[in-house]
Amino acid sequence: MTRVWILLTAALASSTSGCSAILPAISAALGASQAGVIGAAGAAQNFEYQKLIEVLPRYDGLEHRSVAILVDAPLDLQYTKPDLIDQVAGGLATRLQEHVPGVTIKHPVEVRNWQFTTPQWSALAFGEMTAELSVDRIVLVDLQEFRLHPRGNRWLWEGRCRASVGVLEADGYDTDSYADLWEVAAAFPDIEGIDRDSASEWEVQTGLLSEFVKRTSWLFYTHLEPKHPDKYNKQLDSEMDL
Repeated sequence: MTRVWILLTAALASSTSGCSAILPAISAALGASQAGVIGAAGAAQNFEYQKLIEVLPRYDGLEHRSVAILVDAPLDLQYTKPDLIDQVAGGLATRLQEHVPGVTIKHPVEVRNWQFTTPQWSALAFGEMTAELSVDRIVLVDLQEFRLHPRGNRWLWEGRCRASVGVLEADGYDTDSYADLWEVAAAFPDIEGIDRDSASEWEVQTGLLSEFVKRTSWLFYTHLEPKHPDKYNKQLDSEMDL
């Protein structure tokens, strides 16, 4: 509003023809004021869209515990993406080790070797799994979907990953049942219409894995999430671990 009064005062001081000089000045001043208000509103809206909120863990029972990460997937997915299980397990192990206080993660190679040498491991009772792996907790990730394209269209990129994620407790009330269970879904890229000329398969798969691992690990520690995820621009907060 200060700018408005400056423009009006200048018009009055220099006017020699009364209203003929004042009216254009008023119009210009109001236009400048309106632009300022719109600009301020846009900045405020952008600030709101970039807000982050603190989210508590859905399960904090991994803290100061020994943990094994078990990943399973349908046979056809293991055949088409032979490294997928190791990539998910390794990514989760890294993030949990970094963010969960006092956690001890059993090395993914040890867990994978146990899976290979125990062909019917998935048929074991949950209590037997924790006993054989000698850990307090197991994070069991059952991958149900992992694709990079829309169904029937291999030209466009539309990454989707979906899994059930459960926790087994060696000292739980019922060691043969899940202590907790969630559905986790991730998508990448978050822009529609990206085709094979714009991004490589490696870029899309890496981005999708990163997004899924992040969302899964968020179940277990306090973290920041966008208040408006559909409007949030992660490029403006490139240094944030989001």
